[in-house]
Parts: sequence; structure tokens; C-alpha cells
Amino acid sequence: MGACVFCGIVAGEVPAFVVADEPDGVAFLDTRPVFRGHVLVVPRAHLVTLADLPAEALAGYFGLVQRLAVAVESGLGAGGTFVAMNNRVSQSVAHLHTHVVPRTKGDGLRGFFWPRTRYADDVEARGYADRVAAALAPG
Repeated sequence: MGACVFCGIVAGEVPAFVVADEPDGVAFLDTRPVFRGHVLVVPRAHLVTLADLPAEALAGYFGLVQRLAVAVESGLGAGGTFVAMNNRVSQSVAHLHTHVVPRTKGDGLRGFFWPRTRYADDVEARGYADRVAAALAPG
């Protein structure tokens, strides 16, 4: 995918501050970090969403994400990490990527980046839970 900046980084054609370059993925600093040390992890193959990641690649990819979450915390002296992924909506680059953001107590990041809501009652909540459960593919 010649137009995909993340594919360019994976191929070594686009400069990046690479943190890890492994068979299961490539990790590099986000150029517009939430906090310094914010890392993006991408699969080597051009995939757009999590649903596109083959089942056999899950353990390797998320193993890399897990190791990077530990490395960001210990390497930067962070109190923890925020690990997140967008699928299509708010996905600034149409290539699957996972954010690993260092966190410290009092860093100013409050919950998620969007307004929170509540269910009207337990009946409404159960309805949403049931709809998601019904759509869940067998594991």
C-alpha cells in the first residue's frame, strides 16, 4: 500500500523513531503523542481493523503490545499505561494500530476522550448486553 504511511514505516521507507521491529509487528513513537513516549504498534501487513487481523496472528501481535506496555511503564518510570485502538472511526491512519500511552498520577488525562453516558435502567443495559452477545462470533 504505497499511500499508507504506516506501511512505509514498516518497509523502512518513511522515517520513524522505531522502538521495536519484530516479525509480529513494528512499534514506533507517535508523532503527535498524548504524552511523550506514546508508542504505536502496527502489524507488518496492511490491515485496517482488528477484525482483519488473522486469528493466528492475535497472540503474537498482542504479545508485542503487552511487552510494550510493560516497557513503556518501566522504561519511562510511568505509573501505568493507557492501551487503546480505534476501528475506522477516529482512526487517523487506515492501518490497524494500538496506542500505548504512558500514564502518571495527576497527568490530566481523565477517563476516555469522549463524553460518558448512563443506561436508563438495568433493562436497557441488559438489552445492549444481549445484542452484543448475540452478535459475538463463536470463540
